Amino acid sequence: MLRWLIGGGREPQGLAEKSPLQTIGEEQTQNPYTELLVLKAHHDIVRYLVQLDDSRFASAGDDGTVVVWNAQTGEKLLELNGHTQKITAIITLPCLETCEEKNQLILTASADRTVIEWDCGTGRQVQKVSCFQSTVKCLAVIQRLDVWLSGGNDLCVWNRKLDLLCQTSHLSDTGITALIEIPKNCVVAAVGKELIIFRLVAATEGSLGWDILEVKRLLDHQDNILSLVNVNDVSFVSGSHVGELIVWDTLGWTVQACERNFWDPSPQLDAQREIKLCQKPNDVSIHHLTWDEENVFVAVGRGLYVYNLPMKRVIACQKAAHDSSVLHVAKLPNRQVISCSEDGSVRIWELREKQQLSVEPAPTGFFNMWGFGRVNKQASHPAKKQQENATSCSLELIGDLIGHSSSVEMFLYFEDHGLVTCSADHLIILWKNGERESGLRSLKLFQKLEENGDLYLSV
Repeated sequence: MLRWLIGGGREPQGLAEKSPLQTIGEEQTQNPYTELLVLKAHHDIVRYLVQLDDSRFASAGDDGTVVVWNAQTGEKLLELNGHTQKITAIITLPCLETCEEKNQLILTASADRTVIEWDCGTGRQVQKVSCFQSTVKCLAVIQRLDVWLSGGNDLCVWNRKLDLLCQTSHLSDTGITALIEIPKNCVVAAVGKELIIFRLVAATEGSLGWDILEVKRLLDHQDNILSLVNVNDVSFVSGSHVGELIVWDTLGWTVQACERNFWDPSPQLDAQREIKLCQKPNDVSIHHLTWDEENVFVAVGRGLYVYNLPMKRVIACQKAAHDSSVLHVAKLPNRQVISCSEDGSVRIWELREKQQLSVEPAPTGFFNMWGFGRVNKQASHPAKKQQENATSCSLELIGDLIGHSSSVEMFLYFEDHGLVTCSADHLIILWKNGERESGLRSLKLFQKLEENGDLYLSV
């Protein structure tokens, strides 16, 4: 109901009818976020949020403005104006340990083909780079080498003074869509269907500090790569537009495991490593990946999947977690998962262990276990049982945060200050733990009464 009050009604973008597993009543006893603050400062879609410290975050989007907020009070601290078009990437730039001033620095890239370095303590524009030949779509910081990288139609390496140290030649008209750091002074760049491994090496004579060398191209994906995540410097994971999830070894740059959508008929693929993540080829894009110690949490179309790295298989899924594409997912410390979607909703899930049932072994492999391909009559019954018990965990819906009237682009989780969401409705919402906020208000009232002498304690 709140959604209608603050932003007007909306029609879901996708399938309007929800299954019982996707709905939750008004009594959400396990949902702590019972209070909210609506923050207004932007005039267009808010696409990015970045945490600055334990009590501050910054927001940015299509209006080209960066706003710094207090995560506890929702107070607008600073408004940073310098870009003339929408912001396309934002990242924090860690301070040097030897630096006396500890003000948080951030880098923002824009469709105006500039990158600006900001001081989030003062709001000052520190430096600006305007020599790009294309829009910078992603940024990455390699703190160990004290450099940062920009990805557009080429890959550039910069130092803290914003001097260009080295760059590649023109890679692609579509540009680099994602960048991550991996060991051995290497980075992985997603360029269309390819993953390109670059290594930073000590500069030759006449350079400014580094050279960048292309060392390998990984061509296993069949469609454009949308997301990358590095896992403990041991593996990295990539996800594509057609639901391909590939786990790579960071040292040998080889495929450790892969999950592909069921439409792929290739007989060369190992059926034991194949799980068909979704059943609609037009709704399988992997928009976001995140991970914890042993699991990768994957936003696949409208669904959520939990992929276990040691077991190399999906252990939990909700194929219709939202009414439209899931754009962002995060794992909380208490076995909870949060997701947000184009349908304007933010949902909280709990990862629960399933009770394992003993079944007869099914020799038909994972393809037939999930009900795809031909199964003989003798194997159909155990295959059906094994399909039901294929996942060892479940994702149970325990909270539904309804406040935005349009697509929720991403969110940040603050352990003490709640949850922050940003949306295409131009709003930022700070969701608060109602019980905690009530306790804080009671404490402040107690302290105020004590200061005014209105509180009398008797022994």
